[in-house]
Amino acid sequence: MGALTWAVTAVVTDDAGRVLLCRQGRGERRYGLPGGRLRPAESPLHAAMRDIRAETGWEVEVVDLVGLYHLAGACAPAPTSPAAPASSAGRVASSAGHAGPLPDVLVHVFRARVRGPRPTGEPMGGCRASWHDPAALPEALTPTTRTALADALAGRSGVLHTAAPSTPAPDSPAPDTAAERDTTPSAITPPAGHPPGQRANPPTATRH
Repeated sequence: MGALTWAVTAVVTDDAGRVLLCRQGRGERRYGLPGGRLRPAESPLHAAMRDIRAETGWEVEVVDLVGLYHLAGACAPAPTSPAAPASSAGRVASSAGHAGPLPDVLVHVFRARVRGPRPTGEPMGGCRASWHDPAALPEALTPTTRTALADALAGRSGVLHTAAPSTPAPDSPAPDTAAERDTTPSAITPPAGHPPGQRANPPTATRH
């Protein structure tokens, strides 16, 4: 394993139990969880609250940690257009003109709830935030978002998941969740019968 990028995101809910999702860019883009990357000497907890506020305008209270999601890097082709500003977790793994192995991404997925009845700031970074009933989530969810939502809504905590590397087809839609944008990971499939709190496939955070 090469470089490791640390990222944060959260399953954010409101008083009605709805889930906050971000849709990035234009066209038929997928929905992802709000979040971003850690700054030097910053704790994952602080980074999650800061990034969610910057990306959506909402102040949040972090309740607990759903789990750690290890997205293995993949070899991706050089992009054909300039990269978007790295304001969210997944976008940190690539830049304009990047080609070759992408870094692994270790994502802290928290469970959080909003503070107050409305956002306290203007969203930044191109996130189109919207609320969704857990029973009627959009079909166009990124793989990590779908798995993290399933874990969070089932009440799981302390979960560890690992995604195997993959190389997407050249015409595949770009990932656009906070943990996946421009990292091109494969889908994360939770182990069958995985009970709440049980660890599965622990991520490797060792640099080589």
